[in-house]
Amino acid sequence: MSEPRVPGGRGAVLDLPCGEEKRVRGLDLGKREFDCPCGGTHAVVMDVHPPDRFLPEFLVEILQSTIETTSEDMPEFGTAHLMGIVLEEFPEAVVSEDVSDDGEMGAGIVWVTDFDSRRLHEIIVELIVELMEHAVSHANDDGVISEFESKMLQFDVSEFVDEYRAQRDLDPEPYM
Repeated sequence: MSEPRVPGGRGAVLDLPCGEEKRVRGLDLGKREFDCPCGGTHAVVMDVHPPDRFLPEFLVEILQSTIETTSEDMPEFGTAHLMGIVLEEFPEAVVSEDVSDDGEMGAGIVWVTDFDSRRLHEIIVELIVELMEHAVSHANDDGVISEFESKMLQFDVSEFVDEYRAQRDLDPEPYM
């Protein structure tokens, strides 16, 4: 996490992966991405965003019932855990800030990525598929492993993300 700077008392400033800066209070709960002076678009995620922003509810329920967390603050698998997986895989492409002491934010943690919201969505789906593949590889049933591998060969992450975003109406434009 970057160190919060409070120039003029207006909240923390994030040092973005691209080298630019962004005032955390410039991000609201409905913002999923923003255009940056660097020329790129950066995804915004907050811990209050539900994990079904990225994954279908049935899958979130499965993950929540099967993955044990070690955090007392976040006892149930959720968005913070998804972003932790992304941060672990892409440490140079994600910055975060603990804004829990900022009563005006409405969130506890804010993440900004070097990816736009659609690419971040694809990355999360790819990482969850990898997690599922790893879990299934430990099954003692070769039939289950073969069936899963067969279904994953047919699974198109990009197509899934397009359909899911259309279904959930996750076009970032209304939030710009």
